Amino acid sequence: MQTINQFPFVSVAGNPFDRGRQYGVQVAQRVRASAAMYTQTLADLGYSNGSREALIRSMERSIGEFGAHYLDEMRGIAEGSGVAFQDIVMINARTEVLAKARAEKIAAVNEDAGDGCTGALVLPDRSATGRLIHGQNWDWRADCAETGIVLRVRNDDGPDFLTFVEAGGLARSGLNSAGVSITANYLESERDFKQVGVPLSLLRRSVLEQSVFANALKVVATTPKSCSNNVMLGMAEGFGIDLECAPDEAFPLYPGDDQLIVHANHWVSPIARSKLIDMGCENSSDSHYRDWRVRKILNQSALIGRQELKDALFDSFGTPFSVCRPPRPGTRHAMTATVAMVIMEPALGEMEVAPMPALNRTFTRYSLTGEPVVLAD
Repeated sequence: MQTINQFPFVSVAGNPFDRGRQYGVQVAQRVRASAAMYTQTLADLGYSNGSREALIRSMERSIGEFGAHYLDEMRGIAEGSGVAFQDIVMINARTEVLAKARAEKIAAVNEDAGDGCTGALVLPDRSATGRLIHGQNWDWRADCAETGIVLRVRNDDGPDFLTFVEAGGLARSGLNSAGVSITANYLESERDFKQVGVPLSLLRRSVLEQSVFANALKVVATTPKSCSNNVMLGMAEGFGIDLECAPDEAFPLYPGDDQLIVHANHWVSPIARSKLIDMGCENSSDSHYRDWRVRKILNQSALIGRQELKDALFDSFGTPFSVCRPPRPGTRHAMTATVAMVIMEPALGEMEVAPMPALNRTFTRYSLTGEPVVLAD
């Protein structure tokens, strides 16, 4: 089997700027790679230098209004890595930047189509450990296997947290010491880009800073967004919920009788489907069977542990348009893949992550309290 590099572990502490600087120093090469990737993508999408700078400035204003400390942390990452501050903002707002390009039908817009993802949450009554288990496959550009990291933040003002994220970013999938876990995946609707909202990466970061689950839920449900997104939240005490989010409205999905939540990249809520138009099917038509496959496989086991969830997320039905996607050319020949599989038990403060799982089944276990451990495959 092909050897795949495990994701680097970055542990930081202190005030936001100092944490950012520590982060940037530790993975400077990966931060530079992230910045270069999205700078080139914007150029390929037809953005002039002036339009790129204006777009990033608008995102910077939105982030600063949401939380000035996030900009302090980004300035620290920039200083530590030697990357321009504006490029760090761009990394943290890349979902909005690329989705806005799709919405405006900028030339070469389909180059980065494929931000898929399939997520699942298992409630304790169905869990082999008796604890909530939360996992996701992240589908995106295959190059991001060389820019992903796992970040641990020792927080002076709130819970500590772990997050898998692109280098230079503040959060993606993760969990915190208060038992809150989060994953998110792509949705589209005709309401996108009718208002200016908070970049989704900052929303995820804010969730991980919450010490009370109800406040994490409030952040997702009520924060104005620029574009649609699906967010799955877990609570170590034994609750989970999925929020299909339009920019201005959230539609909750609850665990079924099977004590599971499974979601891919199409709108599921009957209320949402009656109120808006799903615009994402062109880029994720396989979504309609990916969530069905994961639920079908999980329901073959009476009790579900981490391995059973991994087995479901390794599913190759319909490959290469599968739950676990091998590298394949995108619509403009950029390689896309399932870049990472993330499995979390928030009650234990543990996250297991495998890079490029269609090619590699070696996981590293990351912890809120200990050092990373590479697991035997």
